[in-house]
Amino acid sequence: MSDFSTIVQRQREFFSTGATRETSFRIRRLKEFEQALKAREQELFDAIETDLRKSRYDTFVSELSLVYRELHFMMRNLTKWSGKQRVRTNLVNFPARSYLLPEPYGVTYIAGAWNYPYQLTLIPLIDALAAGNTAVVKPSELAPRTSSVMAQIINATFAPEYCIAVEGGAETAQAVLKERFDYIFFTGGTKIGKLVYEAAAKHLTPVTLELGGKNPAFVLPGCDIETCAKRIVWGKLLNAGQTCVAVDYLIVHSSVEEPLLAAMRKVLETHYPSDGTAENYMAIVNEKHVDRIAQLIDRTKLYYGGNVDRTNRFIQPTILQNVSWEDAVMKEEIFGPVLPVVRYEDLNDAMARVKRYPKPLSLYVFGPDGGEKERLFRELSFGGGSQNDAVMYFVNDHLPLGGVGASGMGAYHGFDGFRTFSHYKAIMEKPTWLEFWFLKVPPYAEWKLKLLRFLIERL
Repeated sequence: MSDFSTIVQRQREFFSTGATRETSFRIRRLKEFEQALKAREQELFDAIETDLRKSRYDTFVSELSLVYRELHFMMRNLTKWSGKQRVRTNLVNFPARSYLLPEPYGVTYIAGAWNYPYQLTLIPLIDALAAGNTAVVKPSELAPRTSSVMAQIINATFAPEYCIAVEGGAETAQAVLKERFDYIFFTGGTKIGKLVYEAAAKHLTPVTLELGGKNPAFVLPGCDIETCAKRIVWGKLLNAGQTCVAVDYLIVHSSVEEPLLAAMRKVLETHYPSDGTAENYMAIVNEKHVDRIAQLIDRTKLYYGGNVDRTNRFIQPTILQNVSWEDAVMKEEIFGPVLPVVRYEDLNDAMARVKRYPKPLSLYVFGPDGGEKERLFRELSFGGGSQNDAVMYFVNDHLPLGGVGASGMGAYHGFDGFRTFSHYKAIMEKPTWLEFWFLKVPPYAEWKLKLLRFLIERL
């Protein structure tokens, strides 16, 4: 089916029946989806290995396990979340009771990304369905085999008037976005995100934009060198650096730079490959991206790595030392396995430099508790982050994932995913046995004004 107007209209008609508002309906559909994914799990493993050379282990750990966790988290909690959420009522409205009542938006559109094609497509889909919406979902065409398998599973599991997957490139995305949706969720780059936002604005459709950014990691004096080196390297090289929350660059105090670099070299030599024939190391998505990343490697500042195998879409994990803020590698999000290291002496200067960049999706601080860590978390603007670790906050069910400014808007995961795809109606209920009518209607005497002022200031 490729008539997008018909697809959206059929979903709108189905949504209007109220079937998706029943929590029992939602839970059944999510259970069926989990069963369908597990029944074809081997196809999912094979597809992503074909597209991205991603190992079975990495696929389960960084993709499918997160999808299953989100399914379970939603099924366990959506009945509670779908009910009335009581809030306090001020005394001005006494007697009354107030609450928020969530309702699904309606017909949603979800555009996934290629770098984590399963979790970045299916988790927002799960959140949308758990909240009671219908969905049109488009996986990324840059991972074509993965897109095909996901679309097959989705379209075999759900009726098209409830949830349907559509495939295609930019033309398909543009055609879909001409339709009026009730909510749009996009994961990808800032350039396309702006186009999605522009299309949504024509219909005043609310959006979540999960974009990216140049994520800094500060390494402070007093850090645990060995542990920080391991966690920085892992947080940079997960998915061959093609991770929106990955460490993009290091800002390292001069007192710990050399021991940290030596420790990172040791980790790289022990655990990561030097050529494109190695297994268990993901490929760069295509040759265009290989060329783009390779151009960012300044051979005069090479500390470790630097090998490029265009045929195998491989770039060796690479560290650049003595990097300045003006270097080419500091001008854009790297989205690959190249780690620039910028040395700092004064934290104020380093923070001022970071503030000149667009607000990042993530920020990491490696170092002890204390004033410097607190300053970085409080004074710098970013979507989310962590102390003494990288990336892992992303998998906490109880923390939202989302950007700010150029790194995106809105958030999801866990309850925040349910909340993103829900409109909360504000409702107040009052009895009829008490009424302060005399204060509402003319004549508005001076004594009434004094009484109201007294009540408002004290209640």
